[in-house]
Amino acid sequence: MIPRAHIRPRTVPELDLDAIIDDTTTQVVVCCGAGGVGKTTTSAAIALRAADRGRHVVVLTIDPARRLAQSLGIEALDNTPREVVGVAGTGSLHAMMLDMKSTFDEIVLSHTDPKSAEQIFANPFYQSLSSSFAGTQEYMAMEKLGQLVAEGQWDLIVVDTPPSRSALDFLDAPERMSRFLDGKVLKVLLAPARTGGRMSLKIVTAGMSMFTRVLTKIIGGEVLTDISAFVGALDTMFGGFRARAQATYDLLRRPGTSFIVVATPEPDALREASYFVDRLESESMPLGGVVLNRIHPVQAREISALKARRAAERLAPDHESVADHLIVTAAALRVHADLLDRAEREQKVADRFFQAHPKVAVAEVVALIGDAHDVADLRSIAENVS
Repeated sequence: MIPRAHIRPRTVPELDLDAIIDDTTTQVVVCCGAGGVGKTTTSAAIALRAADRGRHVVVLTIDPARRLAQSLGIEALDNTPREVVGVAGTGSLHAMMLDMKSTFDEIVLSHTDPKSAEQIFANPFYQSLSSSFAGTQEYMAMEKLGQLVAEGQWDLIVVDTPPSRSALDFLDAPERMSRFLDGKVLKVLLAPARTGGRMSLKIVTAGMSMFTRVLTKIIGGEVLTDISAFVGALDTMFGGFRARAQATYDLLRRPGTSFIVVATPEPDALREASYFVDRLESESMPLGGVVLNRIHPVQAREISALKARRAAERLAPDHESVADHLIVTAAALRVHADLLDRAEREQKVADRFFQAHPKVAVAEVVALIGDAHDVADLRSIAENVS
């Protein structure tokens, strides 16, 4: 059992994750936050906890690292849910990793005829868009979430949001897609397709001619042709994109969804967590609370860092002239002092967050010595959060 941390003031409410996952009306849990804060591991731990407590869960991760698959006892994760062995309760757990190209391909196949789908798949611009275009990963994560909800196979879906420079990218994906579909550039590119090819892109209007000449210089004529052909092939699908984008955004706002913000007691991580909490609250989205991860508790706090360092200096000022056991004791005192300094820095950073968000529920997780290696490690983390 991992020891409990004590960094949250008593005035700040404690996050009760068990209450969230035991509530059968909770259908989606979205874990979000900055990159590198343990978001993926936390998502898996929450999903396992829910399965242990009787829910039928699928966890959708966006993290391509193999460590999550290994900790769940699965050789590899892909776009297909894989069952996780070792659930302790009556529930079940499946895990999957988003493949944004496969997800985009699924959308094309389900909304076009085979001939049109073949043309789209062969288009160079689509190949780039579906695999590496900025923003595609976030939107495809939203698409996959919508698909999982529509399938109705699981009563709880845990989403590990994409690691990004801004935690808001995932939240903004539906709106960005809608703006793209309604954009002037898209309408220009659609014009030739909607006229049955009777006029070329360069002669839509005199004004558009100037626009396309500039665009051609920027991105190249061949690329522009690929984009125009791609947009024309997808024309019949755009209404579906827009409708699904809005439906997914509505899904995120309804009471059956709970956002869990994951952070570490570091300035950058908590600054982004604070910004995300503000955004969720401003849009009346269901914020469950914050998981403050990788806290470093310290024992024997009555021995201050200054006292420990002074004692270490008195015990072993010169390693050549003292006994080995005194050298070891002095080293332990110096480590204790360093740990106290780190704990103090973490407390100061966390206190600023608590002061800014005194009503946001917080759970604390002590830092592990290493990564979570198996289901038992994930279960220990989940028990510590709950």
